[in-house]
Amino acid sequence: MSDAADPRAPIRAGIPEHGRVPKYFAVKTRLEELLDQLGEGGLLPTERELASGFGVARETVRQALRELLLQGRVRRKGRGTVVAGPKLVQPLSTASYTEGVRRQGRVPGRNLIGLEQLEADRVLSGELRVEVGAPVWHMERVLLADDERVGLESTYLSVARLPYLARDFKPDTSFYGFLREQIGVEPSVVDERIETVLATPREALLIGTPPALPMLLLHRSSKDADGEPLERVRSLYRGDRFSFTVHLDKRI
Repeated sequence: MSDAADPRAPIRAGIPEHGRVPKYFAVKTRLEELLDQLGEGGLLPTERELASGFGVARETVRQALRELLLQGRVRRKGRGTVVAGPKLVQPLSTASYTEGVRRQGRVPGRNLIGLEQLEADRVLSGELRVEVGAPVWHMERVLLADDERVGLESTYLSVARLPYLARDFKPDTSFYGFLREQIGVEPSVVDERIETVLATPREALLIGTPPALPMLLLHRSSKDADGEPLERVRSLYRGDRFSFTVHLDKRI
């Protein structure tokens, strides 16, 4: 039973107070029941078949499917649409992306887009505590979960602190694991800010999503146990494949 018909549901699933349900929403509700029947990976009928079966216009079906796509309930596969698996739930903590994905039984990975040296501007200079114009690494990688592209990560750090990064680091592995093994440090203090954005055309192409798909953007600054800056990270996650959690305890 869907939330729209379940009197125990905590919210009315978007039904207006006057009770008149838009056609696309009624179709979406019926599609959600179909998704439950098909199960993860199940192939949906074509838009034409759905429109005929529901007795509505194809545009009405498209609108319902667009909402389900944005919610992460379905995904595109070739020319068809299939039932998506559950979202990745990433905790907001000092742990790395790699550790968070592994905890959920998924295989993390990264594809390197580029590793280059830039001159620190005023913002990076303040965040990394280096002189303006000092060399900083910029590493850009596509984030993977079970070989599915789910995000894009840009990492900035001081070249003086890790001069041999390009030589020693394997970009498809965990950067935090590298820090622990190579220089014996790891993030101890982390500040993060989250906002919703739309991907740029380049970002959408790299992640493999439509430009209109909402993204979750995380800005992270981390320091080691001595309070020295380690990195500045900009991570873009697919809004249809990711959610984030945080544990709050007033006793602490």
